[in-house]
Amino acid sequence: MLRPKIPTNPLPTGIVSGTARSDVPAVPHQTSAPGPTAPARPTVQLTPGAVVAVIGGGTAVVLVVGAVLVSMLLAVAVTAASLAISALAIRSLVASQNHR
Repeated sequence: MLRPKIPTNPLPTGIVSGTARSDVPAVPHQTSAPGPTAPARPTVQLTPGAVVAVIGGGTAVVLVVGAVLVSMLLAVAVTAASLAISALAIRSLVASQNHR
């Protein structure tokens, strides 16, 4: 039921070589004019204002990503500290109940 089906392809019995035609020239000759060429792309020229804008945008992105990462790290640290304090409080309450 779950056995793979192997295709049965006939194996080649010898070396197969193509037939050479003597009426086709080995190098084709160009008989028509060359095709249309693609228009040249305009070169991008950065003005000083554009460079300042790119640097400003990159700096803004880095600052925003950094602020998000720092706030996430701070949230994890605050959560860990509050869990540690609550664990100490619960431990203290359980220990004082056992002494009574």
